[in-house]
Amino acid sequence: MNSQNSRVVIVGAGMAGLTAAAYLSKAGMDVLLLEKNNECGGLLTSFERDGFLFDAGARSIENSGIVRPMLRDLGIELDLIDSPVSIGIENEIINFDSLDRLEDYRKLLEKLYPESLKDISKIFVYIKKILKDMGVLYGIDNPYFRDLKHDKQFIFKELLPWVGKFFFTLRRISRLNEPVESFLHKLSSNRSLIDIIDQHFFKKTPTFFALGYYYVYLDYFYPKGGTGELPNSIRKKILEWGGKIKFDTQISKIIPSEQKILDAHGNSYEYDNLIWCADLKTLYQIINPQNLDASISENIAAHNEKYLSHRGGDSIFSFMIGVDEIPAKFASISNGHFFYTPSKQGLNELFRSKLQSILTNFENVSKEELLQWLDEYCQLNTYEISIPALRDASLAPEGKTGIIFSFLFEYDLIKKVHEAGWYDEFKIEVENRILDTLGEQLYPGIKDKILFQFSSTPLDISRIVGSSEGGITGWSFETPVPVVNDLKKMVNSVNTPIPNVLKAGQWAYSPSGIPIAILTGWHAAQSILKKKK
Repeated sequence: MNSQNSRVVIVGAGMAGLTAAAYLSKAGMDVLLLEKNNECGGLLTSFERDGFLFDAGARSIENSGIVRPMLRDLGIELDLIDSPVSIGIENEIINFDSLDRLEDYRKLLEKLYPESLKDISKIFVYIKKILKDMGVLYGIDNPYFRDLKHDKQFIFKELLPWVGKFFFTLRRISRLNEPVESFLHKLSSNRSLIDIIDQHFFKKTPTFFALGYYYVYLDYFYPKGGTGELPNSIRKKILEWGGKIKFDTQISKIIPSEQKILDAHGNSYEYDNLIWCADLKTLYQIINPQNLDASISENIAAHNEKYLSHRGGDSIFSFMIGVDEIPAKFASISNGHFFYTPSKQGLNELFRSKLQSILTNFENVSKEELLQWLDEYCQLNTYEISIPALRDASLAPEGKTGIIFSFLFEYDLIKKVHEAGWYDEFKIEVENRILDTLGEQLYPGIKDKILFQFSSTPLDISRIVGSSEGGITGWSFETPVPVVNDLKKMVNSVNTPIPNVLKAGQWAYSPSGIPIAILTGWHAAQSILKKKK
């Protein structure tokens, strides 16, 4: 067995692992970052096909007062492009380039649902209140990434006036933790209206998180060269500061009593501190508790049981195409990041119940029944559409355009299809229905101009990223999350019952995303640096 020594070992080179490695290597620590794939980024990567660039994870990046300040703090210069969002329902499309467009969106809903004018008015009262609170949360650069010792102007002019507002805002946020579906049901009985507002969010998303997204739409940016440029820029800094990164390294065992981990190739890595930035279920499944105190072993077993009893959050189906059409054609329709719903009908609760019935009785469901359900699903769903070349013209060959279509998709369904032996056939059926739906209404004639097409499913996410149930933002909201979900307690989210082991990333705190992954990675790094001092 080959033995390699490193004082801090970090498992998982997504945004949490990269952030932790960057701050620790910058501080002069001996850092080794291990990644199961052959590139950094985790759910935030880009790849090229036939001269077209596609983003495999996030279609834009939310700043949240965190990402830009973190890059400045690390001395990283990255060309960041504002990435405004468009919102469309049927034939109406709004370019959401300022909060003033919220009024246009309200008028659109009133036009589509004239029978629910009072309901819409009540809903928008809450949306506007939440947007004010979002303005407080994102109102300044996160102070973790500012030099508070020397930047007195920031402290007195921005930070101190903000702190009081921040804590009052946290109180209001805690009162809006109810699932957005049930919250909207209190304000309206119009199922279609509720669906149009909430159906592109994860099941039982907290109300504040969901309705606050109208603010997030204005907070998106896009790195020139694709979203993968963000993790790559941090990777370069880690190497510049002497940190080490090893790819194609799958961790198979952790032996806390020896402060050692083993990979699938038989290599061992000793550590003083370990930061786990990958799937939490995997962490507890590969621990060998030998020679630990009984109380510690019992605590680890309890955590293992807790995590295994919870599911990863919702996942997505993504469909990529290269099109023989100039980007300007698509720019005349929407911005490069576009949320579009072909029908005002919405998916409705009966429809969701039908999906549950299919999952429960899958062995007795015929292909025809499943494909009929798929027809409706593709016709009534909300699509997230990304066109990289509308943000950066160099991301597609001249005169051509790459497009990514994605929508929420059930991991359990695609898993059952795979087990039934018609996974590849089913993927093509989904692709064709997406083209039929959007080609008929949004992009007439697009089917005749496709150069190539391919897709990825929740199973691909689970396999490639190692994400439980293909979850893209950590834990499901359908049951109480098994990790910290209070902003005031985020510093505790990195702790584990395992000696000298911390956790960070999308599984350490909920709800999560790129900014949360960065924050938890930063907290894990600071915990180690404080202990060193």
